[in-house]
Amino acid sequence: MGEMISVLGAMSAAAVEKVTALEDEVLKHPQIDLVTEHAFHAGMYARTIMLPKGVILTGALIRIPTILVFNGDAVVYRDDGAVRITGHNVMLGSAGRKQAFLAVENTHLTMLFPTKATTVEEAEAEFTDDTEMLMSRKEDATNRIVMEA
Repeated sequence: MGEMISVLGAMSAAAVEKVTALEDEVLKHPQIDLVTEHAFHAGMYARTIMLPKGVILTGALIRIPTILVFNGDAVVYRDDGAVRITGHNVMLGSAGRKQAFLAVENTHLTMLFPTKATTVEEAEAEFTDDTEMLMSRKEDATNRIVMEA
């Protein structure tokens, strides 16, 4: 059984470097296509992906506080090392983190934060400087976007 984490804290430069080194290795292997679902509503932006069983995902360096809704079973690397998370968890994500996930089972991740952005590109630029690394920015990316009416 995993551990429930209520806070994903900021990560040290050394921990971010470890995730970046893992990312460099992962990028040497074939990449899968993930669908990114984007939602804008009531001054909030949410982005959701489903991470399939067995897949490793390294995230962008997040520069603002967010909430991460986690539903599944995965090992997550955080500042103090790796921990397994299972079930449904709502986590407070600090600015200055770059997570790595290994999905033990299919896992859904939804990140959300308040914004005035009206496009995916604006919202992405708000939460990270690493926009070129986002799967949603790849030429053949599958993005589903829902805007409030």
